[in-house]
Amino acid sequence: MYGETGDQARERVTRLIGELPVKLGIASAFPTQYGGGSDVGGSIIATEMLAQVDLSLMVKAGVQWGLFGGAVAALGTRRHHDAYLRDIISGRLLGCFAMTETGHGSDVQQLRTTCTYDPGRQTFDLHTPHQAARKDYIGNAARDGRMAVVFAQLVTGGRRHGVHAWLVPIRDAQGNPLPGVTIGDSGPKAGLLGVDNGRLSFDHVTVPRDMLLDRYGEVAADGTYASPIENDSRRFFTMLGTLVRGRVSVGGAASAAAKSALTIAVRYGDTRRQFSTPDADREVLLNDYLAHQRKLLPALATTYALHFAQAELVAAVHEVQGGDGPVDEHRQRELESRAAGLKAAQTWHASRTIQLCREACGGAGYLAENRLPGLRADTDVFTTFEGDNTVLLQLVAKGLLTGYRDEFGSLDGWGRASFVAEQVREMVLERTAARSLIQQLISAVPGRDEEVAVTDRGWQLKIFDDREKHLLEGAIRRLRNGAASKQDRPFDIFNDVQDHVLTAAAAHIDRVTLEAFVAGIEATPDPAVRALLSRVCDLYALSVIESHKGWLLEHGRLTPARSKAITAVVNGLLKELRPQMRTLVDGFAIPDTWLHAAILREEPGRQDTMTAHDRA
Repeated sequence: MYGETGDQARERVTRLIGELPVKLGIASAFPTQYGGGSDVGGSIIATEMLAQVDLSLMVKAGVQWGLFGGAVAALGTRRHHDAYLRDIISGRLLGCFAMTETGHGSDVQQLRTTCTYDPGRQTFDLHTPHQAARKDYIGNAARDGRMAVVFAQLVTGGRRHGVHAWLVPIRDAQGNPLPGVTIGDSGPKAGLLGVDNGRLSFDHVTVPRDMLLDRYGEVAADGTYASPIENDSRRFFTMLGTLVRGRVSVGGAASAAAKSALTIAVRYGDTRRQFSTPDADREVLLNDYLAHQRKLLPALATTYALHFAQAELVAAVHEVQGGDGPVDEHRQRELESRAAGLKAAQTWHASRTIQLCREACGGAGYLAENRLPGLRADTDVFTTFEGDNTVLLQLVAKGLLTGYRDEFGSLDGWGRASFVAEQVREMVLERTAARSLIQQLISAVPGRDEEVAVTDRGWQLKIFDDREKHLLEGAIRRLRNGAASKQDRPFDIFNDVQDHVLTAAAAHIDRVTLEAFVAGIEATPDPAVRALLSRVCDLYALSVIESHKGWLLEHGRLTPARSKAITAVVNGLLKELRPQMRTLVDGFAIPDTWLHAAILREEPGRQDTMTAHDRA
């Protein structure tokens, strides 16, 4: 909250963790028999709502129930669930998720922490071999965590079996570090003051054999290792895949923050006046300026598009992971790919949008009491945690290229930890529930683009689809050429086209997002709402196309005349949607008390600030 010190924020957030509802909150994903609600989708939605109230509280709750508790539930077995889940869900046992190391941030498969089994004592020896192997940036570690899910290299019988996870006590009942455990504070951060990020090191800490979370790999008393998944890499990515909800939640929370920022900026722009015109006795509202509309309305349209993409993703997570039966591996891989790409798109969009909103509110936007600086600071790290965005886009690209892997040989040179290509059985090209409608719209587009209005939905979909395919095929050609000339240098083959494949992955997410928006409009029963959403969708699609004019002109997808026409149509849409700006942010249904913005408490009466646009 505004004006708090770091210690005050941590104290408040920790207290609130114990007051959050369980069956209607983030903890609702846990099984009913342990006190949860068995509601995976509801848990993610609760995360998004909590993000609109307090991002530190959301992150702290996400660490406790999404990461720490989620890892115990997903990677542990019945004995772990019976022993710990009830206390984790209730908040009586606070914990942390110790994966990231100082020297191996995104390269998780190469972690240096070791956990070596001793069959004579039937215990593991958990050890941090050097400073770069220290667990870093760990939420709940600096102050409150009593246990940690620690990821390390499992060693038994002199052989490594890859990264596994253990439940490790790190503090005693009085909050003191246990023998061999070194705990430090990560220090002041740009934001998220209420989250106690810390550092953990282990000096030959003894861990009982039954504290290995052994759903995917177990060690017998004599040290024999067994796993239902023989391949180490495949096992590792399967383990990480079970934790995909965290990535989905971070993307949704970022979008929630963008919605809050847009609500503040749009409502302020409907009351704040600046400069007058010769024929008026009052100054002009900020929202009536085209330049202001150019800032806010395309960002608002993109936020709506990502909202529908997120809703579709949450429904897929609930369907794939919400049941008691085995998870379909192919659908799980598709889910991971889409979650990675949307998390990158949503968090980058939130960073850009919150900054735009800050600028749109002028000096008032820089005041902490108006929340925008706090939103910017708190969400800045979202582009990094739960997967660095650039690495996540590479994961998406690797999935897209999987169908072509035999054409240019092994993909290992691109960084084994970042990709799951060896697990994907076919090319991952996610499609929406409205795919048949989308195919019909694209098929109806005539051969000559000039005969079609740029607001034609089929033409917009075709442009997005065609750009993705062209970029992907171009990347494949470059990879083939590289493989022919650099057969003994696999890293160079991929490094030379990294910019190209990242662009292809981003284009893929653009297309997925547009298709989800189209599907959402199709499912909307109210004709008036459908009509408004359709115009917002036009603005989203054409804004994306406008931002890629250079590429589209270079590749003959647009003529100069059509390129100019798109800008004119976008400006026309801005004027058309100007009267609906307040309606669109009100559609986010964020209560005033959640916005925490002083400038909204100072809003004059609506009648006093109505323009001709409003009255129309």
